[in-house]
Amino acid sequence: MDKEIKKLIPDLVRQKRTAQERLLTLYGQMVFRLVTRIVERREDAEEVYQDVFVKAFSNIGTYDENQATLATWLGRIAYNESLNFVRRKTPMFVYIDDHEGDLEDVEDEGDGQYDEQNIERMEQAMEQLPPHEQNLLSMYYFDHLSMKEIAYITDSIPTTVASQLCRIRKKLYKIMQKR
Repeated sequence: MDKEIKKLIPDLVRQKRTAQERLLTLYGQMVFRLVTRIVERREDAEEVYQDVFVKAFSNIGTYDENQATLATWLGRIAYNESLNFVRRKTPMFVYIDDHEGDLEDVEDEGDGQYDEQNIERMEQAMEQLPPHEQNLLSMYYFDHLSMKEIAYITDSIPTTVASQLCRIRKKLYKIMQKR
């Protein structure tokens, strides 16, 4: 095993930020290339990439240098996370024509505002979401923060925030349809 990696692992176990940054520098491109071969959309690939390193950082204590190199171990995590993402992935688009009947009760007042009843329905549906998802929606829609600002607050990147908001909106839509 490379001397640098051998010295890096104990610091990773202790969750030292400099060690984590070094790991990203050494293996980030390799992991991203592997992820993008499986996950087509760049925004989704960036989210999976983050998940890979979160998992790696939290499970570094299970790494066994006798079983695989660190690069191989990271590659396996990246591969599995990518496949898991693709398996659970749902289409990222909805055709409005397919849901015209679903939108009949939404009134357009001509100024982009919704009536109080629809706002109340949305707020009730939001209460069924996990706190993290509620916070993202609130920051974007009620606090009017940009993707960049939300990314800074949540220690993320704007494209990941956009992906998360898209999924949360779909989830919120489904909750509202059940009511």
